[in-house]
Amino acid sequence: MSDSFHNSKIRKWFASSPPVTWGMRQLRELLIGALRQGPIPQHVAFVMDGNRRFARSHKIETVEGHNLGFEALARILEVCYKSGVKVVTIYAFSIENFKRSKYEVDALMEMAKTKLGQLAQHGALLDRYGAAIRILGQRDLVKPDVLEAIDKAVLLTQGNKRAILNVCFPYTSRDEITTAVRNTVIAYSKPHPPPLKRPFSETHITRNIRAQQLSTVPEDVPSQNPDSRSASPSSSKEFNPSDIEHSSTASTLMNQSDKSEAPPAVTYPDPENITAATLTSNMFTNDAPPLDLLVRTSGVERLSDFMLWQCHQHTSIVFLNCLWPEFDLWHFLPVLVEWQWQRKKLEERERGRLRYKLD
Repeated sequence: MSDSFHNSKIRKWFASSPPVTWGMRQLRELLIGALRQGPIPQHVAFVMDGNRRFARSHKIETVEGHNLGFEALARILEVCYKSGVKVVTIYAFSIENFKRSKYEVDALMEMAKTKLGQLAQHGALLDRYGAAIRILGQRDLVKPDVLEAIDKAVLLTQGNKRAILNVCFPYTSRDEITTAVRNTVIAYSKPHPPPLKRPFSETHITRNIRAQQLSTVPEDVPSQNPDSRSASPSSSKEFNPSDIEHSSTASTLMNQSDKSEAPPAVTYPDPENITAATLTSNMFTNDAPPLDLLVRTSGVERLSDFMLWQCHQHTSIVFLNCLWPEFDLWHFLPVLVEWQWQRKKLEERERGRLRYKLD
């Protein structure tokens, strides 16, 4: 045991020496530059699993394991953004994690306050790569002081437009899907807005003028006969049968005009129009590109209620045996190379199908 510990200390000292550090940095830049020559996933998600097991295996506090996990996150974010990834989504805190001990939950909340603030500071990693923080999850489950701190980090990075860091906190995919369905139901339960009335409708004005003209009774024309002056007013107007017809026509036109002013019937959106795209537009990641790559560390091969809706037929899901604090470029590089190879094969198949249809 002592020999192993001694060798570990020697390796760490050697790896941290300036010449080795410089050489590794140059090699990392060279590899990332080579990656950029091929297709790059635009949306990558990480299940950062293994912090507690790493702490237990190294006989350190669980909180320290989470701190080392944050350092691994910073390393991977730099690799992603430098390679050209536009959106990174991380599973920072599950709603189910509230079932853990109060000590660990409080420690994770405090870590979220401090670490997100460090990431968002001017000149820090997110600022250098133009990445904005977005918090996805149920805000009402977060304490006010924690919510204030993460909102401040979001505000500090809201001007960054080149990339995005989605922090799922607290989050489960089932809750996200439930929220999307609920919002869709609310939207389809609201009636369509009434059509805008045309303030100057030519047909409407013409109809009203015609109705008024037909309902107007012409004044009596004075007679030149002196005897007619003594006639009673009622006898000065002759009976005209067409007056009845004009009055009836005017009444009919007025009734039609009144009917045209009746409020339109209330209509609702057709639920037959609800599609998968409708639900996608109500997801927390509605403005993000499709999920290209999902990586989970620690050797556990399940999604644990993460990004269930976003995983589609072309999403590559990779399970790695290393624990999250150990995850670095040397673990991630083979994953990216494999993804590029699969994407090229997919593009070749698509081109083959297109040529077959054209032939």
